[in-house]
Amino acid sequence: MSLRRCEFRFYEELNDFLPPIRRKQAFQHDFDGTPSVKDRIESLGVPHTEVDLILVDEVSVNFSHRLRGGERVAVYPVFERFDLTGVTALRPRPLRRPSFVLDVHLGRLAGYLRLLGFDTRYSNNFADTELVDISLTEHRTVLTRDTGILKRSALTHGAFIHETNPRRQLREVLDRFDLQSQIAPFTRCARCNGLLDPVPRGEALAVAPPGVARHSHSFNRCRDCDQLYWSGSHLPRLRRWLAAEAGVQLMPDAQEA
Repeated sequence: MSLRRCEFRFYEELNDFLPPIRRKQAFQHDFDGTPSVKDRIESLGVPHTEVDLILVDEVSVNFSHRLRGGERVAVYPVFERFDLTGVTALRPRPLRRPSFVLDVHLGRLAGYLRLLGFDTRYSNNFADTELVDISLTEHRTVLTRDTGILKRSALTHGAFIHETNPRRQLREVLDRFDLQSQIAPFTRCARCNGLLDPVPRGEALAVAPPGVARHSHSFNRCRDCDQLYWSGSHLPRLRRWLAAEAGVQLMPDAQEA
């Protein structure tokens, strides 16, 4: 059987998954038979979870569309902030309540997301299959730097993290999922992800380290692991860091987490 050929062009951050010679330009791609456009996109290195719009000869198509040769294929990234009504939907609708499960390489990012109040599961020994299972059963978005996880056919909600610095990763996630309006700082435990509840000062001081009483008046405790939290002298520095790195302005009475 002779090879068939079509033209591909990937846009914006999808180019990060391509070798330099194919980035930001149209290129020819040869294939056998009549494969799905999803199959060809992933064979070129781009996970299906990163794609929001495919145009074949300027017509919107779904992942199952079959290529027969001679087509021009334009592939666009996820547009969480834009309404794509009227074009073929490629992915399930965004999750109503943002919650995440992170791979083993994103521990610092997990702590930062919890700091801002986002429901974030993380373990340094989650296997790839566990990440997908948790995503499906708990309706969480997988965040990962492993494209192999995102290419698993069962996965419906996932995102590749392009940045390598945890602080810039936080900014990337906030922007990609448009999370600014849903930030609830210091409402979750940074250690285990449990929700925090207020604790009477007298009860908290009975178990707090010496010296805390002189500087702290408000206390919270994690529902799940009983970790105690209180405001401290470093809280202003934490506020400044969040304002600079994540664009988050905290109220003066915010509690440490």
